[in-house]
Amino acid sequence: MGAVALAATLMADPFAPQAQAQQDSRVLRVALVQDVDHLNPFLASFASSTMVGRLAWEFLTLPSAEDNSPSPGLAQSWTTSPDKLTWTYQIRAGVKWSDGQPVTAKDAAFTFNRIMSDKKAQEANGTYVENFASVTAPDDRTLVIRTKVPQASMTALDVPIVPEHVWAGISDMADPKTDTVPVVGVGDGPFLITGYRPNELVRLKANPDYWRGKAKYDELQFITYKNAEAAVNALRNNEVDLVNRLTATQLDTLAGQPGITTSKATGRRYRELLMNPGAQNAARQPIGDGNPALKDVRVRKAIAQAIDPQTLIDKVLGGYGQLGGGLLPLAYPRYHWDPSDAQRYKFDPAAAGAALDAAGYRRGADGTRVGPDGKPLELRLLGKASEDFSLRAADYVVSWLGAIGIKVDKQLVSDNEVDDRTNAGTYDLAFSGWGTSPDPDYTLGKQTCGALPATAGSSSSASFFCDPQFDALYARERAELDPAKRADLVKQAQARYYDQVPSFVIDYDNPLEAYRSDRFTGFPKQPAGTGTIMEQSGYWSFYGATPAEGGGGSGGGLSPGAWVGIGAAAVVVVAVGGVTASRRRKSADDQE
Repeated sequence: MGAVALAATLMADPFAPQAQAQQDSRVLRVALVQDVDHLNPFLASFASSTMVGRLAWEFLTLPSAEDNSPSPGLAQSWTTSPDKLTWTYQIRAGVKWSDGQPVTAKDAAFTFNRIMSDKKAQEANGTYVENFASVTAPDDRTLVIRTKVPQASMTALDVPIVPEHVWAGISDMADPKTDTVPVVGVGDGPFLITGYRPNELVRLKANPDYWRGKAKYDELQFITYKNAEAAVNALRNNEVDLVNRLTATQLDTLAGQPGITTSKATGRRYRELLMNPGAQNAARQPIGDGNPALKDVRVRKAIAQAIDPQTLIDKVLGGYGQLGGGLLPLAYPRYHWDPSDAQRYKFDPAAAGAALDAAGYRRGADGTRVGPDGKPLELRLLGKASEDFSLRAADYVVSWLGAIGIKVDKQLVSDNEVDDRTNAGTYDLAFSGWGTSPDPDYTLGKQTCGALPATAGSSSSASFFCDPQFDALYARERAELDPAKRADLVKQAQARYYDQVPSFVIDYDNPLEAYRSDRFTGFPKQPAGTGTIMEQSGYWSFYGATPAEGGGGSGGGLSPGAWVGIGAAAVVVVAVGGVTASRRRKSADDQE
């Protein structure tokens, strides 16, 4: 739905706010150019969806706004046993669900146990609990988690805690009612979901009983736009207050315009080209229809050599990105890994062609390579029709691979079709991306054999990678509590992934954002000063947003200076362009 059509729909529909009402009440209006897959926090995969979860439900702990270090949330303190196998969290007293019932340790125990016992509930956050032996609540204020082996990520469990008295009645996590307001509207975060219309709008109101204090404005709305250009026009016309995922040209055009402030951030996302390495489920049964040639690591390495990521950064991203390497971006310097000069795949079409020759993929009479099985080497390239990067980068990739004898069919489709097909393994190559967390466990865990999906269509695995050497490094880093030793193991795991290239990390994007500074100011960034406004590892920006004088009113909540070093809950309302699949792959985010 285009911006004009959406505006007409909103004006004609009593569900949607009227423009004048938006101006008169204290409302933060946010444009989304990405779909929401689920509001159900057990299934939510896209970055837009997980933003909602961070705002509506508290976490035990969360990364601080200042530097991403672990900070208190629902758990006000925690201790660990001498053997590092038992973690005890003291749950904050006096916190209430929006229906008036108290939030207790039993809610947290229910949340983790549901993920541990229900395969469908594992789709978004199952990797966090794989090592859990038991989760109990001896009393309302005490949560005890016992692990099988030490787990270094116990202060970084990125799992929304939900109310047991609501979710215990849900027998099937795939039930559509889990995405409706009667279920997701009961929360304890700084904002509460009050309305949801798929493909259009999500509304949240400021929680008047939030334990940190009510936010400084009354309502948060996320409104869906077909693409960033439509969202930018809405920002110019004062129809929305905040947009992200801008192109370089859009950012440069908005810079200096009256009432608008732009931001270029240090990002937590990586952008990649997936190469289907032979999709399989957890029982090691093949799924999907990926080209079997991509099972050969020599073919995948040749493709990596035939792609010039620096050109994509310069020409497609306008220079707003850093050259890719490992899975953890520059935003997390302790864990970031860059290949050495000898390790890095350099743009070298001649070398790529020679590697394919050596692997038995010779050019046919028409110039297309033919494999040892006698079949031409023809691949499908999947991308989002709504995304500027996919639209422009696809032509480069088609040309580069064509030059080394690989015929590529460009297939640009809807966000949800990309999600469905990459989730089911029905792709060869696909543009993808993930939003990473400050702790490396989640990102690495999504690449393990244990993350392979139970059935085709789940969101468990990021790339269908299954490699015993990588798994061994992952197991060691997860259990290593010495920070320096753990960081070294994390880098070794990334080096192994890079060598086996189930995906090729193209770059780490600089998030490009803009907002109406004549309406709102004081958006806390994460990390402080250099980080993003939207798609954070917390809810700091939305909860801490301050209406400009005369531009949105005033209210309660924390002052901007109070955000350093604390951890809390969040806000969000979302209107989107498609709600079907459930997976965390594109979202990082966090996914794209």
